[in-house]
Amino acid sequence: MPRSVDCSASLIGLSASLLLLLAACGSSGTLVGSPGEAEINLDAQATGFYADPNSTPATWVKSHPNDSRTPTIKSKISSQASGRWFGGWSGDITPAVRGFATAAANAGKIPILVAYNIPGRDCGQYSAGGAASDAAYKTWISNFAKAIGSRAAVVVLEPDALSQLKDCLSGTQQTARLNLIRYAVDQFANNAKNTKLYLDAGHNNWVAPAEMASRLKSANIARARGFALNTSNFGTTANNTSYGNNIVKALGSAKRFVIDTSRNGNGWNGQWCNPGGRKLGSVSKVVAGNSGLEMLLRVKTPGESDGNCGVGSGSKAGDFLPQAAYAMAK
Repeated sequence: MPRSVDCSASLIGLSASLLLLLAACGSSGTLVGSPGEAEINLDAQATGFYADPNSTPATWVKSHPNDSRTPTIKSKISSQASGRWFGGWSGDITPAVRGFATAAANAGKIPILVAYNIPGRDCGQYSAGGAASDAAYKTWISNFAKAIGSRAAVVVLEPDALSQLKDCLSGTQQTARLNLIRYAVDQFANNAKNTKLYLDAGHNNWVAPAEMASRLKSANIARARGFALNTSNFGTTANNTSYGNNIVKALGSAKRFVIDTSRNGNGWNGQWCNPGGRKLGSVSKVVAGNSGLEMLLRVKTPGESDGNCGVGSGSKAGDFLPQAAYAMAK
């Protein structure tokens, strides 16, 4: 059994030089880690994660101080922690990741990062792109992990990459993708030892639990903390918790999972791209309990467009939509 320590203190004021390592709060309210791991204190009811002052909603808030929507967007979205997504748009990945991780460490907070650069990303749909070659991706993801180094971090690895494995890739391409994800897992395990790495595993309305467990095993989840669900999607926390626990059961190992709650406060209406009528979900936090669920995280930044579709018509992926953000917050 893992050991436990007091979980009542927050991260604020911790020295950036400490080797921080995030772990899950158990039902007793204590912070649980595995033997040999460094541990940090993190109040299970507090937001001990990093709110990026340069996120798209934070930037919008700063440039629109007199807009009637600004107070709501600031309090409900820009001041709350969400993920920073990294891909080809990030430029040189080493300073991009290092700067973000260092800023979070200096604030005594845990950053949430998303690696999103797998070749053939999103089957050529709204978020098409990715590294130009397998070799380029290996260099990119290796530099990503090394840039985090010993700092504490949460990383979600390649949204949709495993869920879409058999949707648009040939058998040879499937093998290549699994090899790349295994390589990425090894890079974080070897070079970012205080990172909690979660392989993206889709959501409860996609791949059957047994099949997803098989893909996760093939992707070497044994060397990762666990898997991530509902990234950028709208499924309820309850439905994804049930799905996640079924994956854990199929894996046959005590892996943990996180759920993206950025836009799931009103569930799914059947539309995946910028649907109207959605609501914010939980703020980013560690959760206590006996299931495999470890954290609720706003992995997607609320209010950012999925692409030229739905309420984001005329936008491109990543654009901030203030009216959509305001509607979700209200």
